[in-house]
Amino acid sequence: MSIDKSKRNRNANKHPSYNKRKMTKKQIEAKKRYDTKYHKSSKAKKYRAELNKANRKAGTYGNGDGVDMAHSKDGKKLRKQKASVNRANNRPSKRSTTAKKKSK
Repeated sequence: MSIDKSKRNRNANKHPSYNKRKMTKKQIEAKKRYDTKYHKSSKAKKYRAELNKANRKAGTYGNGDGVDMAHSKDGKKLRKQKASVNRANNRPSKRSTTAKKKSK
């Protein structure tokens, strides 16, 4: 069985953040090894399975609507959230007051 090349990620291993962070090829390879090890762990698998199950139940799994299930700040509750907003939750906003306080 061959892989349909139109379904493959053409930007794999070319993430813009690698250039932005000025990562060397050696650093990129080390990150790939770390990521592979992390995503094989039982903790990561359990976390992914929980979110996938919630996405299926909510009807957002694989339909391309741009909505995912996300954990709340305390990590206990799940809610629907745009994927772009969910990814932004993991970094401080440039406009947030907490980011300004930390920079002073």
